[in-house]
Amino acid sequence: MRRNYERSFTAFWNRIEIMEKSATPSLPTAGLWRRISAIIYESLLLLALLFIADYLFLALTHNASSPLFKALLQVYLLLMMAAYFSWSWLRGQTLAMKTWRIRVVNLEGAPITLKQALLRFVLALVLIPAFGISLIWALFDRDKQFLHDRLAATRLVRTDV
Repeated sequence: MRRNYERSFTAFWNRIEIMEKSATPSLPTAGLWRRISAIIYESLLLLALLFIADYLFLALTHNASSPLFKALLQVYLLLMMAAYFSWSWLRGQTLAMKTWRIRVVNLEGAPITLKQALLRFVLALVLIPAFGISLIWALFDRDKQFLHDRLAATRLVRTDV
């Protein structure tokens, strides 16, 4: 059991080191406060999107009290968030990222793939609410990148240079 844990831990750190070495320094990394500001702005935009999606769901189903419909609503809202972020990230930016002049790219500076977008979404969904692990990671990371960006092999770069 302990050996499996040690192997997993070693594999995790090896992956992080490979990603750090392969990151291209030619694109300037967006500052931490700029990215946190974009997250706050993004949460307000996301709240509006979820209100609209919730209204449409309830208008179409006319049922908010059934446990089945509550579960379906939660899955539907999660899929709406995944679709919004994936669609935006495949084009490089969400509305909040455009406002704060941030773009998401892969380690070579090219647009990210659908697989990277979905992985980034799932990791951010888990790591940001979990005591801000992804945000705290950025304080100690060499390039000040979030943990979910490191693991998804993506970077947030500035577009105003």
